[in-house]
Parts: sequence; structure tokens; C-alpha cells
Amino acid sequence: MSLPGKIASFIEKLPGAENTRRFYEQLTEKSPAEAKRLAKNEGLLSDVLTLAAFSPLLATTILQNPPYVAWLNRQRISTKVRGKEELIESLARFAATNSSVEANVLLARFRRRELLRIYLRDIRNLAAVVEITEEISHLADAILEYALRLARQELDNRYGSPLETDGKNRARQARFCIVALGKLGSHELNYSSDIDLLFLYSTDGSTSGQGVRGTLTNREYFIKLAELITKIVGAPTGEGAAYRVDLRLRPHGRVGALAISAAEAVNYYANSARSWERQVLIRSRVSAGDADVFQGFFQQVKASVFSIDETVENALSSVRLSKEQINAEKISDKNFNVKLGKGGIREIEFIAQALQLAYGGRDEWLRAPHTLISLSRLADRKHIAETELTELFEAYEFLRRLEHRLQMENGLQTHLVPHEAEKRSLTARRMNYGSLDDFDAAVKKHSANVNRIFERVFGSEKIADKIVAPMLAPLPFDAPLADDIQNSPADLPTQPSSLEILTQISPYYAEMIASNPSLVSDLPSLESAFTEKNYREIFLAAVAPPTDFKSALAILRKMRSRSLLEIVAFDVFGKLTLQESKRRQTELAEASLAAAIVLTKSELEKKFSVSIAEFPFAVLGLGKLGGGGIDYGSDLDLILVYDDEVSLPVENLTHAEFYSRAVEIFVTVLSSLTRDGLLYRVDLRLRPDGKNGATSISKSAFLNYLETRAAMWEWLAYVKLRGAAGDLKLARETEAAAKKIIYANAQKLKAEGSELKTLREESRRIRERLEAEKSGGRKNKEIDIKFGAGGMLDVYFAVRFLQLRDDVPDDADNRSTAFILKKLHENGSLNKEDFQNFFDGYEFLTELDHNLRLTVGRSSKIPLANQTALQTIVNRMKIASIKDLLQQLTLHRLNIRAAFENIMN
Repeated sequence: MSLPGKIASFIEKLPGAENTRRFYEQLTEKSPAEAKRLAKNEGLLSDVLTLAAFSPLLATTILQNPPYVAWLNRQRISTKVRGKEELIESLARFAATNSSVEANVLLARFRRRELLRIYLRDIRNLAAVVEITEEISHLADAILEYALRLARQELDNRYGSPLETDGKNRARQARFCIVALGKLGSHELNYSSDIDLLFLYSTDGSTSGQGVRGTLTNREYFIKLAELITKIVGAPTGEGAAYRVDLRLRPHGRVGALAISAAEAVNYYANSARSWERQVLIRSRVSAGDADVFQGFFQQVKASVFSIDETVENALSSVRLSKEQINAEKISDKNFNVKLGKGGIREIEFIAQALQLAYGGRDEWLRAPHTLISLSRLADRKHIAETELTELFEAYEFLRRLEHRLQMENGLQTHLVPHEAEKRSLTARRMNYGSLDDFDAAVKKHSANVNRIFERVFGSEKIADKIVAPMLAPLPFDAPLADDIQNSPADLPTQPSSLEILTQISPYYAEMIASNPSLVSDLPSLESAFTEKNYREIFLAAVAPPTDFKSALAILRKMRSRSLLEIVAFDVFGKLTLQESKRRQTELAEASLAAAIVLTKSELEKKFSVSIAEFPFAVLGLGKLGGGGIDYGSDLDLILVYDDEVSLPVENLTHAEFYSRAVEIFVTVLSSLTRDGLLYRVDLRLRPDGKNGATSISKSAFLNYLETRAAMWEWLAYVKLRGAAGDLKLARETEAAAKKIIYANAQKLKAEGSELKTLREESRRIRERLEAEKSGGRKNKEIDIKFGAGGMLDVYFAVRFLQLRDDVPDDADNRSTAFILKKLHENGSLNKEDFQNFFDGYEFLTELDHNLRLTVGRSSKIPLANQTALQTIVNRMKIASIKDLLQQLTLHRLNIRAAFENIMN
């Protein structure tokens, strides 16, 4: 069949164009309605064809399940990593609509469907490798949790619940957990990994016998449970299994029981396990079931895993022996093995694990299961050089992406790079290399770097003497720090007292120093005064060409960390007011956005080999950014707008396609997780049409949306719209026009009389929904100062409703909630009592929220169990006691809710 010219042209640019063309023809033949809808959505069409080009496996999945295209359209824009609980909820919905399907088939199908979404983010470079492997691991966790629940229900019906006795000889239900080992244990699972599992139960006993088949011992019950879980997850079907389950790493290997008690496992690892078996536990965690069972077990064996008596020489030689055994078992020397070959992924993992075993007994901070986190901490301790760390990080990113491309071609657990030129060229294109020579050079470079470092670590025993001494030096405080840990506290580049005060008041941000010890030198002294800085100029100068993209990302993250730490420190020292802290944090966020725009433009110029004279791309902020009140841990709620009346610098692309690629780069600059962290979490969910809408939109389309289709609740969000970065002329024009529209919409309702009631009811409905979903509703005993009754959202929703009702827009120079409350009172929109309740209550909650973020991190819930943090907050707020804090909080929340009810009723 003849394809439309635009589609044919796009396919020609993809790797494996012939197979992709065949896929589209088959889809059109099999599901013409779906293909027709697809042709009308260029963004979705691009994504589906790209998936087919990069993965024939997923092309087959789409052909077998055409409705997945519509599902993918709803999911494809999301950039966040989905957690286990969210995936379990998604799996439950999937199961409800596929209730007639056998459990093992259901799980295999669900996993394959989710891989469409995850792999699309992977090939579009919308997430770093660590985020991709983390989400693949979460997917496995969710499937295992679901399988455990199904299996437990079935066995309980047969034999009754397994029981144990507590310290007072009372019967209670015995507990069980699935322990993840290997890549799943460190959240580094790849697309076709086996999952290495260990099944543990709490203690011996017997079942209640209330099932249809009588009583079993706990040991018999949990062995049957392990068998059934393995069958549900791993039994092959016509569509494959969800996972291949590997239980060979359990105690006693193939001859050992499938499930053992925690006490039995502790005895084995303490007394019988070989060194490589203890090494396996470095990357272990609970994947499903009762986490306390695993924690109790690991607390008792960690001294055996990370022994203070372990010599460096023995640790290195043990791991080296494991690697030599792998080398002896390798089959092919012709094809490079990404995992097991010289300079492959396994060498990176073994570098981390060997040095963890060597030094982790004396230094708990080194006991991180994730390979990259472990390597970063080892570099902080000087066990590997900074240049080596950079090389290992880059090699890990390259080799894991290459592993993904190889495995997702046909869903096979392969690690071999094709030797044949045609297949190798296809792999190179899927890795985004312009030529096979460039790809081969990259493979050679990264594998050579890894192997050189591997030989440096394992090839010399004398190196151990050089790096073990720093570990024995006393630390000046309880968090790891310092480039040269051998220095005494007096030799540190800042006064110990400022460090101690920061650690005492803000342990959350002291962790920033712990994970990046070089920041110690940037910590100001108690006597220092804060000096104003033009963050925008500083950041733009730092990323000015010819800085390459990766270096620019690292520079930005380091500069932002230093700048934020300075704000934190002066805040802790009492030298910044709350308003000053928020203003500076807002300026820091705007500087980061400006730098991200510059890098985006530069990368587009490189990508398309053009010079971009005009780049009419504007960033508008909502929420805290829109109100100029960014605080510690704030996300950036953004609307991204472009001017489609300005011609593009490239041909054969629509404005939507061009700026979609710009958004990919822009979000990567801000949110991709590198060894230096990220800048900000970006939230685009408030854009027109939400998750189903394009990530960027033309100015004219945005204004048309507001005028004709925007929901009332969106008007409330857009009250805080503010031009923040990019083309500021475009941003401010869009902001002004957008606000004119939403205020006009509200005034039209007001003129119609009864319709104003609809705006009030909608405001209340959304507020109550957020209260129920986010705070758990009124039955939840936790105190949530944002989402709970009488929380900050009561103020936000009431204020924005009143602004729209009475046509009281934000002041351009002061967009804070406190300032607009005064304007509303002066305008007669708020009576004196409601104004005072809102104003006093909001001031109290804002200060409390700020101190919560400073001491324990981003949380809207009062940490009642953390009395130390609460006392710190009490001291900073100059309140007599924790009891007084809670009493004042209760009073303010009651007053705020009363004012909210007055307005919304």
C-alpha cells in the first residue's frame, strides 16, 4: 500500500524503516479506525512509529492490542517516575477490566503494556537511565506485591492463616516478605532481567486450620506460598511470563528450601555463607510483603556483610575471583558483551561492591545498594578519583542504554553487540549515533575506561594502604564530609560552629553536604553577611557557549546547590527573613529557567545544524513560582508557550513538533537526575487539556483554550499565572491576555447572577476533593497544614475565588497571598473578621511550612513522632513549647475553616 507522503517521509528517518513501514501497514489493515485516529495526532503517531522502529517486540504488542494506542496517548506526556503504589493501583484497574484472564497472563500483559510507556520515555531521552531502571524495578515490585496478595488469599482459603506467638504468648498472623537481590535489589533492573528473589518468613508455627484442607506448619505453608508466587509471576504463557524468577541465590542454592525463617537465614549468612553470597546482600531490600521481616533479618547480618575485620586485600581478591570465573565462562569473544565483557557493566558493579566490602564495615555511609550512589560516595571518600567517577558514570549511562536497546529489540536477555555490519549499524542508529564509526569509538572509549579503572582497583594491593587511613580519622560531626577527611575540625575551610548549627537545625540540608562534601568550603561563617547576587547573570555566564551539554548540566547543578546552601545557611543563622528567603529562592529558580532556555536553544541548533536567531519560547509559572514564593523543595508548575507566527529555522517540522523537541531538552536540563542531582522537579500537569495535552502550546491556541474550553477550576489555577523566563515579551503579553480572559469569564458569570454560584461550588468541590485525596480526609489523625481542613489550601481557594468574583487581580510588584488578602479587605471583598482569621492563620501556617521544609524536608504533615524537629521549629518560631505550637495551630485552622465556610457558603 502507498503511505501518505508525510508519514512515509517520517518513517524513512527512523532506524529500521522497512520494518516500521510494514508495522504501519499491518496496523492500518488490522485496525483502520485506530490508524485513522492515529494519523490525526502527529505527536502520538511519531511516538508509536518510533516505538515500532526501536522495538519490534513492542510493535507486535501494539498490533496484538490496538487499544493500547489510545492508552499510550493518555500516558505518553507524563515525565515522572511512577512508584510501586501507583503501579499497583494501575494494575488493579487493569485486572478489573480483564477479570476473565488467568493471573499469570494478566501480569505478563500488564508488564508489556507498561513497557510501552517506559521505553518511550527511554528512547525520547525524557528520563535518565537511573530513572528508567528505577521505574522498571517499581513495576516488578508492584507485580510481585499483587502476586503475593493473590497467592496468600488462595492459600489462606486452603489452610487458614499461618500463626506465630508474640512476647506475651498471644497468637498473631505470621509475616512474610519477598527480598529482592541483584539488580532488582538496587533498583537497577533492566527490561529483560531475571529477578533474583529470596523468600523469608517471620518464625515457625502452624496455620489456623480454618481452610478447606486442614493445618500445615508455617514452613510448609510458606514454601507453598513461594512456589505459587513463582508460578504466578514466572510461569510461561503463550504471551511469555511476566518475569523469569531466579531462586538460586537463596541459602544452600538449588538444594535449599524455597522459603526459610528469618532466624534460619541469619544463622546461614553469619556462619555458613561463602563470601560471594554475603556480597549478594549488598544489593538487597524488601520488594513485597512485610518490610519489618527483612529489616529485622538484615540488622542481624549486616555485620557479616560489611565486616570491620574484612581486609582490603581479601575483599578485592574475593571479588576479583568472581570476575575471573565469569571471564572463564564467557562464550563469545567475537561480540562485545555489554554486561560481562572486559570493560562491561559487571566490572563497574564489582568496583563498587569490592570497595564497599573493603570499607563499609568501618563506614556505614558507603553501604548504598545503588551502583552510582555507591560510586559517588566512594569518590567522596577518595577511594576512586573524581576523574574516574566521571568516566564510570558516563560509561554506566552509555552501557545501560546500549543494553536496553539490545534487549528491547526482541525482548530477549541478550548482552551481545551484533558483529554483522548491518545489525551493528541499526544498533548505532538506535543509540542516536550518526555513523557506525562513531558508535564503535564510543564502545571502545567507555569499555577501555572501565577496564582501566577496574585493573587499577584490583591490580594493586598497595593501593589499599593509601586509601584506608582516611577512614580511621574521626569525623567532626555525625554526617560524612570533607574532601580531605584526615584534617582535624580546626583545619576545615569553615568554622565548625556554623556546620554544627546547620546540622542541628537543618539535618535535611546537612545531608546535602553529606552527599557532596565539596560544599563544605562554601558554607558561610556565622559572622558573614548575605550579599545580593544576580543569579541570572551568573548562571547565564556559566552556560555560555562553548560549554558542552553534559558539562553545562553539571555546572548548573553545582552552582544551584552552592547558591541554595548559602540561602539555607543564612536562614538557619537568622540573617534572612522568610520573605527574603523566598524571594532569593524564586530568583534562583528563574535563573535556572533562563539558563535552561539558553541550553535548549543551543542544543536545538546543534541537533538541526542551524542558527536560531529568534526563539519565541516563553515559560509561565503557576503556584509558588507564579506567586513569587518558591520555598525549599518546591516544584515548578509551568505552562510553556511559543509564538507560531514566527517562522521556524528548520523545514519539514511543524511548530508543534519543533517545540515538542524543545520541551524535551528543556525538561531534561531541569529535571534529569545526574551524579550532581537535579535542578527542579517540573510539573506540566496544569497545561491545557492536562496530561492529554501537548507539553507546549502556541500563544493563540492557549488563549483560545482559556476563552472557549478551560474549566472553572483552571481559572483558579491561572489566577497566579506569571511570565517567568524565556521570551519575556511573549511571556508578559500572554500573561496579560490570559488574565484578561479569565477575569472576563468570571465577570460574565457574575453578570448572569446564578452562574456565579457555579464558580463557588466548583471552587469548593475541588478543595474538598484535594482534602479527601491528599490528607486522607477528616478521619485521618495526621495534621496536614496544606491539604487538611483549615490548611493553606482553604486560603488559596477562597482568595482566588474572591479575586475572580470581584475582579481583584494580583499586583505586578507583589503577588504574595498576604498582600492580596489586604487588597481584598480594602476592596470590601473580605469582612474584618474573615480577613483577620485568614491573614493571621496564613502567616502562621506559612512560617510553620517554611520551617518544616527547612528541618525535615518537603512535607505538609506535622512530624509528631519527631520531637527533636518539632522543638527546633518551636524555637525558631519563638513559641513556648510544642504543646503551645499545636494549640495555636488548632486555633488558626479552626479560624481559617470558619472564614472559608463563610465565603463558600
